[in-house]
Amino acid sequence: MQRSHARSRLKNKSDMDPPLHVHHTQPGRQRSSLAKSKCKPTKKSIILVIIGSLAIALALFFVCYTFFLRNRKVSLRYSVVIDGGSSGTRAHVFGYRIESGNPVFDFRGDESYASMKLSPGLSSYADNPEGASVSVKELVEFAKGRVPEGKLKESDIRLMATAGMRLLELSVQERILEVARRVLRSSGFKFQDESASVISGSDEGIYAWVVANHALGSLGGDPLQTTGIVELGGASTQVTFVSSEHVPSEFSRTITYGNVSYRIYSHSFLNLGQDAAHEKLWESLNNLAANSTEKGIVTDPCTPKGYILDKNSTGEGIVLPGESKFTDSLQAAGNFSKCRSAAFTILQEGKEKCPYKHCSIGSTFTPNLRGSFLATENFFHTSKFFGLREKDWLSEMIIAGESFCGDDWSRLKVKHPTFKDESLLRYCFSSAYIVSMLHDSLGVALDDQRVEFASEAGEKGIPLDWALGAFILNTATATSDSSGSKKTK
Repeated sequence: MQRSHARSRLKNKSDMDPPLHVHHTQPGRQRSSLAKSKCKPTKKSIILVIIGSLAIALALFFVCYTFFLRNRKVSLRYSVVIDGGSSGTRAHVFGYRIESGNPVFDFRGDESYASMKLSPGLSSYADNPEGASVSVKELVEFAKGRVPEGKLKESDIRLMATAGMRLLELSVQERILEVARRVLRSSGFKFQDESASVISGSDEGIYAWVVANHALGSLGGDPLQTTGIVELGGASTQVTFVSSEHVPSEFSRTITYGNVSYRIYSHSFLNLGQDAAHEKLWESLNNLAANSTEKGIVTDPCTPKGYILDKNSTGEGIVLPGESKFTDSLQAAGNFSKCRSAAFTILQEGKEKCPYKHCSIGSTFTPNLRGSFLATENFFHTSKFFGLREKDWLSEMIIAGESFCGDDWSRLKVKHPTFKDESLLRYCFSSAYIVSMLHDSLGVALDDQRVEFASEAGEKGIPLDWALGAFILNTATATSDSSGSKKTK
């Protein structure tokens, strides 16, 4: 009975199933259709998988990158150099690594390099030394904002003042420096009193040479393949390069880097920076005007004609340093050739007292320029103002200077509406002074391709600032091994 019932149930189940029309379907077609209907992913599921995969990949990348940045930040060391220049004070904050006992410099990115400049320069506080503390404190705060708090005590800070301070009496220099030291002692950085000082012009030139050759990849290589530096600052001019001539000891410096020794000619021409030389010209012209007869007129060839100083101005219209430079007997009469001659007279002053076989500027020994050179600071700024090309820029400077000096002041103001009078006025003298210094005095041919104007160098575009060179050389010295493979002499 039980078996009969089982067969009956199976029969009934079979009767309920719909017939399979196999003769209408190719072999395997039905199973394939069924498999596809069960396994085929939808567009929505594909998108979700892709988004999920991307999210996981991004999360992993973020974790790894954060870990990398944290380790990089921890491995970085820091150093601060405050450049006490004549026109302003600038803080440079450097981050660097030590690999195999040697410092590795990278001046790209905020972590590796940042700077901030404040005006006026420290030398402007000669009559009020305490006033220097304000700018130094602000620069210290800027530096502290870029160095991790835990790194402050092990990060050194230096203040290195240049030509503006060198022009002051030693007692005045020291009073200003002591104010700065007081701020730096309480800064939280690693600081020693001797780290705030007025550096020599020779040091300034060496540091500029170091950063230029570091940027170009020639530091540590053949001395005769290095590039020289000519800096035109506000208060002084530096000339620094490896010379093949015999150089008197008072102009010779030796540094060793990468087991290579460099004997370098380096000299700073104090009072022959662009601003200082221009001031000297104004003083000379005013003395002539003061001693002239009632009807005698003295002309200033380095100021475009039509320029009139507003003697009633409260400061906005005063464009010349100090008191009024123009009087009824001193008038603006721009003339490039005469301005160039006046500049040459300044550069050659005292040449009759030259005790050496060769003096290019004044009574100072200057060897013949050898190799390639970078002309920086005001050489660069003036060239960019006139839009000069790097090729034949010195000969083009003459053409640009003649046009600018010979133009009327009112037209120049229209052509350059964004420039303040103080900035615009200097370009006649600057163009003439540059030609007189490089061509008339140092003997650089007008078509010489070896001398290029620049503000940065190398593939990475490293700024040609002497403070970077000071950091490079001081850091290399501090991290050198006992054998003294990198040191200064």
